[in-house]
Amino acid sequence: MEPENRLLDDFVLSLARNTPARVCFLPTASGDSPAYVASFYRALCRRCLATDITLVDSALPRSPGRTDELAAVVRDQDVFYVGGGSTANLLALWRAHGLDVLLRNAWTSGAVLCGVSAGMICWFRASVTDSFGGLAPLHDGLSFLEGSACPHYDGEVGRRPAFHRAVADGMPAGFAADDGAALHFAGADFVEAVSSRANARAYRVERNGNQVIEQVLPTRYLGAGAT
Repeated sequence: MEPENRLLDDFVLSLARNTPARVCFLPTASGDSPAYVASFYRALCRRCLATDITLVDSALPRSPGRTDELAAVVRDQDVFYVGGGSTANLLALWRAHGLDVLLRNAWTSGAVLCGVSAGMICWFRASVTDSFGGLAPLHDGLSFLEGSACPHYDGEVGRRPAFHRAVADGMPAGFAADDGAALHFAGADFVEAVSSRANARAYRVERNGNQVIEQVLPTRYLGAGAT
């Protein structure tokens, strides 16, 4: 989302277990958009060992064609970066190819899982998504992280009220992030919120009786002079 701002990319790379990091882009949610894949390489190819896995367009040269081939590619990576698009489509394809299981194994072995939009919320049990045309709850995420999540909290007018409604209606409590803010977890434990924009924030949203409570989380700005 921020091609001229590398602060969040730098933060993700700093978490990798190897230098240079082996970073794999998963553009599934966008239907393996070639333009999206190209933008990933433009942003990161000089800063890491970059590759990608495509499942929709099997003609692309890096698409593993067999289950054992896919497992071998996944096993070699330090970081998985998941792009935006349709979370529902992403989940269906990953499950059909067994990629959900391979990613869980990679995560428990020390790989970093990250992403934007659909690539943020897919790791949680529940979320607010636009996969179905309008904003709606999604309850069958990967559940690597318990609870719920909502991206684009300040970037799209309907996101905040949709998330509040979902939590009020029984969606588990969770986290929301403005554009430019990120949630850092170590395993399943929340560590901190960080941001690439000075005013971007992250939030904890939960139900208390008949009310939905939104708490602004301390968010560490990654820019120059940040403390």
